[in-house]
Amino acid sequence: MRKLVLASGNPGKLREFRQMLGPLDVEVVPQSELGIADADEPHETFVENALAKARHASRYSGLPAFADDSGICVSALNGAPGVFSARYATGAAAGREEQDRRNNEKLLDELRAKTDRSAHYYCVIVLVRHAEDPEPLIAEGRWFGQVTASPRGANGFGYDPYFLLPELGKTAAELAPDEKNAVSHRGQALRGLVQLLRHGLPAS
Repeated sequence: MRKLVLASGNPGKLREFRQMLGPLDVEVVPQSELGIADADEPHETFVENALAKARHASRYSGLPAFADDSGICVSALNGAPGVFSARYATGAAAGREEQDRRNNEKLLDELRAKTDRSAHYYCVIVLVRHAEDPEPLIAEGRWFGQVTASPRGANGFGYDPYFLLPELGKTAAELAPDEKNAVSHRGQALRGLVQLLRHGLPAS
């Protein structure tokens, strides 16, 4: 079984990645289990941040590594929060759930006077065979919906309770994990990565 280091300590992402990559006989190891600290994410695009995180994890682990960068892009806010989705509300927060709550509060406040509630989730996944890999594998996905004013559902994480899917009449947080993986931005990107890995992880 090949090991891939996930450049994230987010438990929600870890569950989704393990579920999707399990059939490929790949063991996903979060970088936190290897004592690797989070990389800086100073860039203005999702793909640059994902690549920086993947290279960082590979450099310190000596193993192939992958990272995603994802977020919600709201039309009425010119694409914000975008790459700043995970840290949209500034200031110290006591854990992931508290940060999610504050991020959602800020988003709703910014949209209070807006009539256009359309938004999409975006995800890019970058995999490197080694830290200096000149040919990283890159896959992406987009998931379109709307921002609703009231939270619904207990699944998912981040903005999921407020991300309404009009065609399903549900928020992302109301979907079972299998349903979400079938249609989500991360599910789309992961399926793209799986296709790239079907013939095995390329030799470095």
